Amino acid sequence: MAQFSKLLSPLDLGFTTLKNRTIMGSMHTGLEEETNGYERMAAFYAERAKGGVGLIVTGGIAPNMAGRVGKGGSVMDTEEEAHHHKVVTDAVHKEDGKIVMQILHTGRYGYHDKTVGPSSLRAPINMFKPHPLSEDEIWQTISDFARCARLAQMAGYDGVEVMGSEGYLINQFIAKRTNDRTDDWGGSFENRVRFPIEVVKAVRKAVGEKFIIVYRLSMLDLVEDGGNIDEVLHLAKEIEKAGATIINTGIGWHEARIPTIAMMVPRASFTWVTAKVKGHVNIPLVTSNRINTPEVAEEVLQRGDADLISMARPFLADAFFVNKAKEGKSNEINTCIACNQACLDHIFQGKTASCLVNPRACNETELIITKTTKPKKIAVVGAGPGGMSTAVTLAERGHSVTLFDAQSELGGQLNIARRIPGKEEFKETIRYFGAMIQKYGVDLKLNTKVSADELKSQGFEEVVLATGVIPRTPNIPGIDKPNVLSYVDVVLHNKPVGEKVVVMGAGGIGFDVSIKLTDAGHEFSTENYLKEWGIQPTIDKNGGLGEKKTETASRKVTMLKRSNSKFGSTLGKTTGWIHKTTLEDRKVEQISGVTYKSIEVDGVVIEVKGQEKKIPCDTVVVCAGQDPNRSLFAPLEEAGIPVHLVGGADLAQELDAKRAIDQGMRLAARL
Repeated sequence: MAQFSKLLSPLDLGFTTLKNRTIMGSMHTGLEEETNGYERMAAFYAERAKGGVGLIVTGGIAPNMAGRVGKGGSVMDTEEEAHHHKVVTDAVHKEDGKIVMQILHTGRYGYHDKTVGPSSLRAPINMFKPHPLSEDEIWQTISDFARCARLAQMAGYDGVEVMGSEGYLINQFIAKRTNDRTDDWGGSFENRVRFPIEVVKAVRKAVGEKFIIVYRLSMLDLVEDGGNIDEVLHLAKEIEKAGATIINTGIGWHEARIPTIAMMVPRASFTWVTAKVKGHVNIPLVTSNRINTPEVAEEVLQRGDADLISMARPFLADAFFVNKAKEGKSNEINTCIACNQACLDHIFQGKTASCLVNPRACNETELIITKTTKPKKIAVVGAGPGGMSTAVTLAERGHSVTLFDAQSELGGQLNIARRIPGKEEFKETIRYFGAMIQKYGVDLKLNTKVSADELKSQGFEEVVLATGVIPRTPNIPGIDKPNVLSYVDVVLHNKPVGEKVVVMGAGGIGFDVSIKLTDAGHEFSTENYLKEWGIQPTIDKNGGLGEKKTETASRKVTMLKRSNSKFGSTLGKTTGWIHKTTLEDRKVEQISGVTYKSIEVDGVVIEVKGQEKKIPCDTVVVCAGQDPNRSLFAPLEEAGIPVHLVGGADLAQELDAKRAIDQGMRLAARL
């Protein structure tokens, strides 16, 4: 405990005590709307409580129908609905945990035709125009918040979090951007903050004194006509007076065009925002965003930026984050890499959330890892994400596992991903699996290219092929010229690249290569991140927006692709826009609908819309897809050895670590 003395110390709230300074932040999981959703929520949250987290905050539950996230979204407005939640709170309390329910009114972000707001201004990320609330409807909404909190108390929750940030309804009342009212709920700042203050007062009156009220305060809006630090401090003091127990930090609206939780955001890049509020209120402050290790969390607390650390996705990645830190086993923590691929992307696709590095997240009742009663000798060939996941899960279950790879290091395609600027966190996944390989006794054989005959002679009862992919070489005249490189040559082997580059292909790999080739090599730091995205450290005006200082690209890059679809259409839903913006800022030219005619020593000849033209370049980098590497499959089948395909060896479309890790774990769970 000495290593994380501040993080693991209790926090006395007067009427109750949190056992440590960690909060599992609110996340939409989609479980609330699933069949057997409450039972699945119970298992999901109970495992995190068992893992030692100090306080859990649920995903947002609306106080009325207008506040729903979308059609069918969760609402707590009846005692019957509160009763359904008892299975969740009982499960958490059984594991000695505490849990608060987030009350979330989406306002104009609601994805349905009954949305409301302080004004009729439509959100740029929503097709539905909100109905402006009347005076009576405002008071009714305040009453609905209070009723929802009282029902949460009846359901057994230890408190509620009032969602007042991220551009949702309460935030919409506060900001000039979304509030053009001329009555007592708009105009002056004092009028605009009346709504959140009345909500907190009503909630406190409804639940009494011995009930946690967390208020999520938007401290940095990152949108035009957002708030400033003086307004934040004023509201924080009023929220404390109104009866809040804790103030949580909200960063950025959903419509803000600045990344705040993605992998390219340096760790703990927003704790300075929370620190600005320290000393201005007497209740505990929570900081959040891109804090994913106990070491970083401890450092933030030790320097006094906040009293508590909120980590949402890190508890998807590892339910036992806190206990592992407490036991001195932080090297065994499965680190959140902020990829968003299985959590936020799933939610925006209408799927249940999970986690790329931990497929059991939100699947605790169906993906169960149990000890095998019939241990087998199993070979896993390929130590990329799918192979590592398979090998570790098999060994955890008690099988005798040997993991082979022809390369000198673990990771497979992750070793390419982690070399892309802004994707360095992938090395954490390799680190974690390396620790688990050692913990569960997997026999690791690197620098070993194994044959079917060798696998048969060594007596393996089953073989899992996680041999990945082979980069595809398109049939274009000149493709064999020395100025043509594959993405593997460029990223993994650091082959020299000229000043003018053509990138063939615009999938995820094409974007990654283009980002790497145009990166100026600046230090990956909070200071540089704030400058690059135009975030104003003083927060004295305009929602914290400042002048954006885009770096000059280190090369002239032109991206080409055969199809006429939009560039970036296959990228992640919640992060793709960031990659597109980055390349736009770096003046990367993008040409679609291309027919390749030939590659010359000084350029690429293409045809676009019937016109032939030459794109001058020194180097051509081919990112034209990949094919499964299955060379061992047929020989193993012929040898009569049961063989299974995982990851790219099974399906080699876009390189997909999420699918590979999930597929590997599920295969290992049933073998």
